[in-house]
Amino acid sequence: MFTNAFSSFLKSLSLVVTLLGLTLTLSVPVQAETTRNVVYGQKDGLAMVMDVYQPEANANGAAVAYMISGGWMSSPMMQRAYETMFMPLVDAGYTVFAVRHGSSPRYNVLEAWSDVSTAFQYIGNNAGAYGVDPARIGVSGISAGGHLSLMLGLSTDDQPHRPAAVVAYMPPTNLRGMTGPNDNFPALNFSDELAPTVSPVDFASAGDPPVLLVHGDADDLVNISHSENMYSALQSADIVSDFVVIEGAGHGLFTDADGVTAANALKGWFDQHL
Repeated sequence: MFTNAFSSFLKSLSLVVTLLGLTLTLSVPVQAETTRNVVYGQKDGLAMVMDVYQPEANANGAAVAYMISGGWMSSPMMQRAYETMFMPLVDAGYTVFAVRHGSSPRYNVLEAWSDVSTAFQYIGNNAGAYGVDPARIGVSGISAGGHLSLMLGLSTDDQPHRPAAVVAYMPPTNLRGMTGPNDNFPALNFSDELAPTVSPVDFASAGDPPVLLVHGDADDLVNISHSENMYSALQSADIVSDFVVIEGAGHGLFTDADGVTAANALKGWFDQHL
């Protein structure tokens, strides 16, 4: 079931790119400026890059670093699908940094986490160049992107720049028992002894930024218990948090009325906390 569900998720991304090409084009603000392939770091002789979407006309000084990740794979194709989720933020005046990390199968979760951590510090250090207040940068992502967003929000206490708010859709939050040799998810091919170091549920502590969790209760890839347990940890640590359950929704991009609910929750959270 796990493999079939993930295959369906990837097919849904491809389908969204194919069927919503016109929608994606029309959703881009007329006065938005997109800067492609901004280099935020290097590894293995390769440039690590992100794209920056800036709303020239109504920029509000806040930003969201959006994690381009599904199964800890990261690609421009995946980014085009995710534009349907983060472009409304650009329309509303937010600058969006679409962060791509070293992709599975070559790189694992630990390496993806290192990449996005480097990216967020780069964004904070260079926020002024994009008209962004470094104290008003949130993070968001779906599935593996949600996992990485939670890691950025909860486990970067010792870093110069921390997210001011987090929105995580259907995130894996406890990787114990999921790691080891894995043909279907090579990003999880590392020792289970290291799973706690990249399990967000272990990192909730007082002073962490506000966190919104959004999860479908029919998710057969990342069970909703991941968000339920994460929410309990957030509440126990007295972290400002909320949990939106979308009834009947599975894993992948929310559509129709569910998509409206998810999008409104995303924008509302950042409007309130950035």
